[in-house]
Amino acid sequence: MSQIPRQAALPTCPSCAEPLDAGDRFCGACGYDLSAVPPRPDDTPTLTMSGAEVSAAPGAQASAAHGADGPPPPPPPPAGPPPAAAPPTAAAVPPTVPAASMSPDPAAGVRFDRPAEPEEYPLQAPDPRLAVAKVCVACRAGRVDDDGYCENCGHAQPRERDHMEQETGPVAAVSDRGLRHHRNEDSFTVGHTALPDGGPALVAIVCDGVSSATRPDDASYAAAQTAGRALLAALPTGAHPQQAMHEAIVAASHAVNALAEEPATAREHAPHQNAPACTLVGAIVTAGLLVVGWVGDSRVYWVPADRSSPPARLTEDDSWAAQMVSAGLMNEAEAYADERAHAITGWLGADAYELEPHTAAFKPDRPGVVIVCTDGLWNYAEGAEEMAEALPLDAAARPLHAARVLVGHALDGGGHDNVTVALVPFPAPAQGAGSA
Repeated sequence: MSQIPRQAALPTCPSCAEPLDAGDRFCGACGYDLSAVPPRPDDTPTLTMSGAEVSAAPGAQASAAHGADGPPPPPPPPAGPPPAAAPPTAAAVPPTVPAASMSPDPAAGVRFDRPAEPEEYPLQAPDPRLAVAKVCVACRAGRVDDDGYCENCGHAQPRERDHMEQETGPVAAVSDRGLRHHRNEDSFTVGHTALPDGGPALVAIVCDGVSSATRPDDASYAAAQTAGRALLAALPTGAHPQQAMHEAIVAASHAVNALAEEPATAREHAPHQNAPACTLVGAIVTAGLLVVGWVGDSRVYWVPADRSSPPARLTEDDSWAAQMVSAGLMNEAEAYADERAHAITGWLGADAYELEPHTAAFKPDRPGVVIVCTDGLWNYAEGAEEMAEALPLDAAARPLHAARVLVGHALDGGGHDNVTVALVPFPAPAQGAGSA
């Protein structure tokens, strides 16, 4: 950084430290009478030059000291001592004094006795650009406090998980809190990696926290992150995608179960609370294989690029409605119209009846898009045809845009639940290979 050259130090007023000009008898800033200034008691050093001690009257000593550090002090009072001695020449006193010469050691060539350095120095005011206050999204004026509320209008600010988006390679996902819930209890993981033969593999995991359980948001996050990491670690080693999906769901189950490990006293104080729980659905797409896995009522849909071909739903819900349809007691319309329709019969959590991961493998004969979503979306596009109609035609080329469109479709329909959707193109394009 460039700096302006500094001029020689000027004498300063002993009262206000304002710089003085030679010959001033009064300070121009505070009016201090400079003619009444006695020699400073701490400004009478003894200068040792080449080992020869120079002694002088107090006025001469003061002048010698200032000769080393800057211009001479103001002239003495008219009735004062004789004129000060001339300051040492530049040849006699080096302009820069080594640190060693500051020592009181008598053997030093030149010594300057200075007042002791202060113990503390005033701190510079912080740069205001480094502490920009967060502004309320509602009133656009108030500052947001540490608890996430506006100090002006009291409006609660959006949490980090209220709306999440991610795009990695050709895979993308969007999650939104919706219009009725006070927080987002969904979570997702998307990524891409390479198989041992160098072929691409795309991964998407979507989890929906069970609202009636304790800490559903923590459960969905733990499950999604654990399953995603397990898949991205297993596929490059040569594990079969269907087996890798099964093991990833089991690992996610263990992660959710671990959230229930709390002191017995916590259960005593809140015996009505259930263990953290969530659903899970996922998809793996390679160059020629599509594998899905799930526990609960989140779903996977298949939409061909050629919209003249029929779309399909690739998962079966673990829910009361699905059981009624499977048993032949109700048709699908009747079952899902019942208020018990969304009661799930399978989930990840310490109080689940039994963990039964479902997996299935497909080999589509044409390109298309795989939709992995929670019921916050399929509630507004339950049939495969409805889902295909809501999906943009360029979803394979613009997955993030298409995911936003689908989330918007659910919000426009009412947004009663959290909405999460991940889109994966089939087959996995070559550029999808690489580290997640």
